[in-house]
Amino acid sequence: MEKKKILILGGTPQQIKLVNAAKKMGLYTIVTDYLENSPAKKIADKSYMYNIKDVDDIVSMCKMEKVNGVICGYIDPCQRPYQEICEKLKLPCYGTKEQFYKMTDKHAFKKMCIDNGVDVIPEYTVEDVMRGNIEYPVFVKPVDSRGSRGQSVCYTEDELKKAIQYAKVESSNGDILIEKYMKNAHEFQVTYFFIAGEPYLIRTVDSYCGTEDSHMEKVVACAISPSKFTQVYLENAHDKVVKMFKKMGFENGPIFMQGFEDNGVFRFFDPGLRFPGVDYENVYKKVYGIDIMEAMINFAIQGNCGDIKLPKDGVWIKEKRAAVLFPTLAAGIIKKIEGFDEVLKDENVVSLYPRCEVGEQIEWTFNVNQRMAEVDIVCDTTEELKKKIDDIQKLLIVSDVKNQNMTYQYFDVSRIQ
Repeated sequence: MEKKKILILGGTPQQIKLVNAAKKMGLYTIVTDYLENSPAKKIADKSYMYNIKDVDDIVSMCKMEKVNGVICGYIDPCQRPYQEICEKLKLPCYGTKEQFYKMTDKHAFKKMCIDNGVDVIPEYTVEDVMRGNIEYPVFVKPVDSRGSRGQSVCYTEDELKKAIQYAKVESSNGDILIEKYMKNAHEFQVTYFFIAGEPYLIRTVDSYCGTEDSHMEKVVACAISPSKFTQVYLENAHDKVVKMFKKMGFENGPIFMQGFEDNGVFRFFDPGLRFPGVDYENVYKKVYGIDIMEAMINFAIQGNCGDIKLPKDGVWIKEKRAAVLFPTLAAGIIKKIEGFDEVLKDENVVSLYPRCEVGEQIEWTFNVNQRMAEVDIVCDTTEELKKKIDDIQKLLIVSDVKNQNMTYQYFDVSRIQ
């Protein structure tokens, strides 16, 4: 690997794991995105200011730099450009054009699920809206939505009409989805990692969103692993899901799906040939001593995942309990941030990434931009995890110019089962 170069598309905090793994393996690291000070750029050997969608410019840069591999494991908008760049450079890519299409276009994904017996959320068409064939509440979103942008819960016809226009504005191609709002179902996620066609379930998640009263019902406040539905999922849905991905021809790399547990039925709605945008892989690394990022780097350079060995029961993380906590902020201008260094010293805290900085003005967006930070935690028991979350929430304090605490909503740990 020495003297070889790898390009990491996007400089978000999660991409730091890729940069660190590549450096550890002796590679020269390059990061590109349109931000001057994105976190992964700060530790890379070199960086560029190309937007990840500037495919031709990035290809030209890679030829000039003599890049040996390209990778991006987390950022949703990167998925299709990543495949295009690799194809133009004739470098290894863990997905094909068709696979990325099916796993980024929600209509194509839903059809694939239906064709393979994997359950999805009931859907309405615009024609159903026109005819009044709608059972409220419904959930409206762009077909390529990310970070809860363009999404709305609707209880009336007037709300629905406004939500359709809002979703179309946020959609890259004007295409939207109108689905049954799964109000009483439990949000659930799965992440797989494939090695030479062999699937490994590495994560299941119970996602707890904010409350409707706070207008944060679309935004995850805390995610707990393993999910309380893991065994039911393994018994009822796992085999169908794996069969679908194998039929799609997927061989190597990550697959992420978000859905709902609905009385033993798992209904999926949001897919991706990527990891979810959190730092859970470092939790996995802490528990098992296995760095999945090294497999990603190996694939980018040589077209296979190397000699990595994953446990078949890795989803259970040795009966430990993990959380990804997302504290949120009210609107205001940030004057002071306290407690972050103290939290990072805690042996149960795997990582902490700030999502805000002093001087920043926080607006009322009621989406992921309301988040203060991401904190990844692992404990031996559920009760220990609950206490740790409470302690962390008390330590993290962001104050505005009036010296008032900007914390918007504390996560209620009694919701964790």
